[in-house]
Amino acid sequence: MTTSKLTNKLGTTGPAVSRIGLGAMGMSGMYGATDDAESIATIHAALDSGTNLIDTGDFYGAGHNEMLIGKAIAERPREDMVLSVKFGALRGPGGTWGGTDNRPVALRNFLIYSLQRLGVDYIDIYRPARLDPNVPIEETIGAMAELVEAGYIRHIGLSEVGVETIRRAAAVHPIADLQIEYSLISRGIEAEILPEVRKLGIGITAYGVLSRGLLSDSVRPGATFAPTDFRAHSPRFQGANLDQNLKLVDALAKIATEKDVTVAQLAIAWVLTRGADIVPILGARTRQRWSESFGAVDIQLSSDELATIEAAVPADQIAGARYAEAQMALLDSER
Repeated sequence: MTTSKLTNKLGTTGPAVSRIGLGAMGMSGMYGATDDAESIATIHAALDSGTNLIDTGDFYGAGHNEMLIGKAIAERPREDMVLSVKFGALRGPGGTWGGTDNRPVALRNFLIYSLQRLGVDYIDIYRPARLDPNVPIEETIGAMAELVEAGYIRHIGLSEVGVETIRRAAAVHPIADLQIEYSLISRGIEAEILPEVRKLGIGITAYGVLSRGLLSDSVRPGATFAPTDFRAHSPRFQGANLDQNLKLVDALAKIATEKDVTVAQLAIAWVLTRGADIVPILGARTRQRWSESFGAVDIQLSSDELATIEAAVPADQIAGARYAEAQMALLDSER
């Protein structure tokens, strides 16, 4: 493994991880049709490039994502990878969603299925995907702490929760990281959440760094998306919102051209400047996209360049929420 691509730790108590990680969700249909052979090749390419962090959820493709990863890593040394798994989101036939279940008895059940699908004896970082309003976070973290003691999971993570929940969880057991959306156009964590996790020694694994393709060359004016594509229901990709956001992307593209990098690389490089404790999780479904994304690790940005980037994409000029209204209401991190 290319150790130069590793941080020391994810937070003060977490594992050593690569400077960027691979997010596997898109390999299971969340953004349209996929090819399993190419997905597996992409996972191999990521590992070969020096990345060790692979992020998934047991509900991605209703288990398909974990089985895909399990197949890809079957011949790899287990110690060469850090597997991050989210649990708790309930699925139904036809791709329906049924809420969140973070009860101790449920998470133990979710865990054994994840271990089986991934083909491993332990999970490096296990995290509830969303806060369950019916289960005190102390109960969930307490049950996970028992699983740490038993050796089935190595570290506990959180996802999309706010300051109060973070504090309560950390009072029960050390938290390795908070997984949350963070990008040039999703900067809500900067006011309260980021200072708090830094105070507590908790790392950030940032997803949505390219805002689901918006901060790249893959989405253009008038774009349409299949009903099964997340973006078909995301306010930022609809009508006038999309037009406004693409104006900002075009402004970013001019800066990228001057620096001889892609828009996506520039957006990733910006997140990398936010601190070594912030690890971008990059979704890639092809080896080509992974290679492009990974190239951002070597891009250096001066203070003047950062100022120019942030002036081109002002946080208060983003049109549309990052999730549909019903989903936003479920995010503890937005309260």
